[in-house]
Amino acid sequence: MNQQIYWHTTVKMPDDSNLAPIPKRVDVAIIGGGYTGLSAALTLAKRNINVVVLEAETIGWGASSRNGGMTLTGLKVPMQTIIKNYGRETAKELFQYSLDSVDTVEQIIKEENIDCGFARTGQLLLANKPKHYEILKEEVDFMAQEFNHKVRLVSPSELRNEIGSDIFHGALVDDVSGGLNPAQYVTGLANAAEKAGAMLCARARVDRLGRGENRFVLETERGPLSAESVFVATSGYTGNVTKKLQRKIIPIGSFIIATERLSDELAHELSPNNRMIFDFKHYLNYFRLWDNRMVFGGRAAFFPETANTIKRSAEILQREMVQVYPQLKNVKVEYVWGGTLDFAFDMMTHVGELDGINYSLGYAGHGVAMATLMGKTMAEAMLSGDVKNHPFARFNFPNAPLGLYDGRPWFLPFAGLWHKILDLIE
Repeated sequence: MNQQIYWHTTVKMPDDSNLAPIPKRVDVAIIGGGYTGLSAALTLAKRNINVVVLEAETIGWGASSRNGGMTLTGLKVPMQTIIKNYGRETAKELFQYSLDSVDTVEQIIKEENIDCGFARTGQLLLANKPKHYEILKEEVDFMAQEFNHKVRLVSPSELRNEIGSDIFHGALVDDVSGGLNPAQYVTGLANAAEKAGAMLCARARVDRLGRGENRFVLETERGPLSAESVFVATSGYTGNVTKKLQRKIIPIGSFIIATERLSDELAHELSPNNRMIFDFKHYLNYFRLWDNRMVFGGRAAFFPETANTIKRSAEILQREMVQVYPQLKNVKVEYVWGGTLDFAFDMMTHVGELDGINYSLGYAGHGVAMATLMGKTMAEAMLSGDVKNHPFARFNFPNAPLGLYDGRPWFLPFAGLWHKILDLIE
C-alpha cells in the first residue's frame, strides 16, 4: 500500500520545475492555488484584471487534488436547519447556489476543454439504520415542496439495484450531482487561468500581509509584491498570515484509499450506476468507482494528514470498506492518502471582507463544486464592489465558543468522539 495520492498518477500535476517570477505590482493577489483561487483567477483574467495566484506549495497541491471528486448539490448543513436559521428566502437562494455550483463546474469543463471525466451520475445517500430511512422519506416531500427539487427514494428491497451491499436500509438518489477526477480538474483549471492571463506562482508562501496607504503589501518567500485587492482562498490550510480567519476555520483531516483495478463484473456489482455514494453517519464514509477502482474515503482520523494519521486511517478505512463490501476482503489496496478540509464552527460556507481582505472559506466537504462557484462569484463581487451582498456574506461568520481557539484544533479528538457517540445513540 503506497502512501501516495492516486489521482496524481493520472495526470501531470503543475510542479515547481519552472517557477514564474513574483510580479512587483498587481491588481489582485490571490492567496491559495486550489479550486477557489484558480476559479477566481480565471474569472478576473478574462476581464483583463492583472491577477496573481500565490501558492505555498505547488498549484493544486492541497485538498483540490486529494478529495473524492464528488460534485454535489446541497450544503453540509441540512436545508431544514438552513430555513430555521436564515428563513425560507435565504435558504432557497443558498440551495440554488449549490445547484448552480454543479452547473458552473460543467460549464467551465466544456468551455476550457478540461478532460477530467466529469459525468452527472448522481449521488446516493445511504440509510445506516431504519430510522434514517424514515427521515429520507420525509426528505423527498420536503425538497419537492420547499425547493422544487426532485430526489427519489430507494427502498430496502430495491437497494441492490444501486449498491452491492446488504448492510443498509434504503437510500436517496439525487440525479443532479456528479463526479470527476479532481487532480485532472484542478490541473485543467490552472491551465485555463494561465491561458487567460493569470500569473500562477508556486513556492510563494505569503509570510506577511500588511497594508500601506492605498495598497496591500505581501511578503512572500520569493520576494515582495503590492496589490490593490487581496483574496484569501486557503481553505483548510489557512495560516497565521491571516490569523483572524484562521481562528474561524477548523482544519479536519479526510482520508482515502484506492483499490487495485477490479473486474468489470465486480465493479458493476458494487455500484451499478456509478453513483457518488455516502452514508448517513456523522462519522461518515464516502465512496465511488473510478477506472474500476473503489475509491473509499472518510473521517478515519480528524487530525490533518501526517504519515501516522494516513497509516492509521488506511487500516480503519479498509476495515470499513470490507464491512460495506465483503466482496473486497481479499482485494489489494494500492493507494492511501489524506487531505485537509475546512470547517467553520457553524459548518457553513462563508465569503466576505475582513479588514479589507476578501475571502471564501468553509466548504465542509462540498468544495469541488462550491469552491469553483465561490471563486467565480466572489471575483465578480470584488469587481462590482458588492461583496457584502453576496448571499453567503449575509450571515455571521462565527468564532469559536468562548474564544477558546487560536487556530490549533486541540479539541479534534473530543469532536471525533462526540460524532461517534451520536452515531451510536441515534
